[in-house]
Amino acid sequence: MTLTYRLIVVLAIVLITMVLFTQKNLTLKMNAGLILIPLVMRALMIV
Repeated sequence: MTLTYRLIVVLAIVLITMVLFTQKNLTLKMNAGLILIPLVMRALMIV
């Protein structure tokens, strides 16, 4: 169960990172960056 959860979170991280580097709008980049912080922490099981 934990492995499945981590795979889903890592997939979300990859997709959001792609948006972060392909987006030209600064506001959307900042939003993607703010979303990445808790996702990375969840993938590492810190929170």
